Amino acid sequence: MSWDFETEPEYQAQLDWADKFVREEVEPLDMAWPDLQFVPRGETLQRVVDPLRQQVKDHGLWATHLGPELGGQGHGQLKLSLLNEILGRSSWAPIVFGCQAPDTGNAEIIAHYGTEAQKKQYLQPLLDGECFSSYSMTEPQAGSDPTQFTCSAVKDGDGWVINGWKFFSSNASTARFVIVMVVTNPDVSRYRGMSMFLIPTDTPGVNIVRNVGLPGEPLGEGHHALIHYEDVRVSDDALLGGEGQAFAIAQTRLGGGRIHHAMRTIGLAKKALDMMCERALSRSTQGSLLADKQFVQGFIADSYAQLAQFRLFVLYTAWSIDKHKDYRKVRKDIAAVKVVMPAVLHDIASRALQVHGALGASNEMPFHQMVMGSFVMGLADGPTEVHKVTVAKQVLRDYKPTDDLWPTEHLPKRLAAAREKYAEYLELEVGNL
Repeated sequence: MSWDFETEPEYQAQLDWADKFVREEVEPLDMAWPDLQFVPRGETLQRVVDPLRQQVKDHGLWATHLGPELGGQGHGQLKLSLLNEILGRSSWAPIVFGCQAPDTGNAEIIAHYGTEAQKKQYLQPLLDGECFSSYSMTEPQAGSDPTQFTCSAVKDGDGWVINGWKFFSSNASTARFVIVMVVTNPDVSRYRGMSMFLIPTDTPGVNIVRNVGLPGEPLGEGHHALIHYEDVRVSDDALLGGEGQAFAIAQTRLGGGRIHHAMRTIGLAKKALDMMCERALSRSTQGSLLADKQFVQGFIADSYAQLAQFRLFVLYTAWSIDKHKDYRKVRKDIAAVKVVMPAVLHDIASRALQVHGALGASNEMPFHQMVMGSFVMGLADGPTEVHKVTVAKQVLRDYKPTDDLWPTEHLPKRLAAAREKYAEYLELEVGNL
C-alpha cells in the first residue's frame, strides 16, 4: 500500500523554480501587457516571451500534460495540478508554460482523435506555440445544452456545408482554427447525431459578428465571439473523429478542461488568501491590528480550511485520472470539483476584498476580477447546476432503496436486530442479576 502527501524531491525542486520564475519573470507580464495573452504577438512581445518559454523548456516544464511523443513531459494530471497551482497566479503563466486553456483541451482531442494530416496541420503548430485555437460549442438559444443545438452540417458531395450560430467561442478572433460541434444527423438523438469539425478561421463563411467581453471590459470588446457559420464548405478531411462522435470527443475535451480550471483556481484563491493575510498584518484599527480582530481571524480560518479541502479534492481527482486513464471513470469527482470551485474562489476573494476595505473595492486591486471570475467558472464548461445533477446521479448509483417500511438505520429496528443477535448473552446478564 502506498499513501503519501509528499512530492518527490526532484519534482519539488522544479516546482520551487517555477514558483520563483512566475513571481519574478511572468507576473510582470500581467502588468505590462494585460489581456494580450491570446493576441498574436508582435516583434517586441515575441522578444520578451520566447526567452521565457525557452527557460521553461530547459527546465523540463513545457506542456507537461502531454506525452513525450507530442513534445511534452508526460507528467500526468497530478504533477500538472501541482504546477498549475503556481501558474494560476498569473494570466500569462499558462501561455509561457504551454498549457493554456482552451488550447490544452483542443490539443488533447486532436492528439486522441485526429488523423496524421490533422495533427500536422493543427496540432503541431498548437504545441509549438505558433498559434491559438477556439472551441466553438455553445449556442445563443441553447447555452451549453447540446440537445438544443441547431448549428448543422449537411453532406454535399465529398464534403459538408455548415450553417448556424455559435456564442462565446473564446479566442476565436485570434485563433488560427476552431473546433465546432454541429448536428450532422437530425433524425437520431443528439447524443448520436452530432459531429466535430476542424475549420481554419479564414474559411469563407466563418463570420465573427462581434466579440463579447466580461464585466469591466468596454462594450464590443472582449475575447468571446458570436460566430455566424454561413454556408461554410469543408471537406471530409475536416471531420474530427468519426461522424456522430461529438459527445465522446466532448467528454475527453471537457473533462480535462474542468479539472485544469480547478487546478489553476487553487493558485488564484491562494493569491487572494496571501493578500488577505498580508493586509491583516499591515493595518490597524480601533487600537489593534486587523489580524487581532476575531471577524478577520474568522475570514482567514474559513478561507484556509476551504482552500485546503478544495486542493486535496483536486489532487485526489487528478490522481484518479492518472490511475484510470479515462475521464469517464472519474466523471463524478470531476463534476464535484467543478461544483465546488466557483464558491471557493468567490468566498476567499470576497473576504480578501472586505479586509482591504475601500481599496479592495477599487480598480487598484484585483479582487473584482477574481469575484467576477468565480461566476465565469460557474458557467465555463457547463453550469454548476448541471454538474450537481451529474454528481447526484453518480452518487445514487452506489445505493439501493430499502424494501422495508422503515429505513435501514431506524433505531427501533436496529435495536431489535441487536437484541436478537446477542440474545443468549443478554439473557445471561439478566439471569445473573
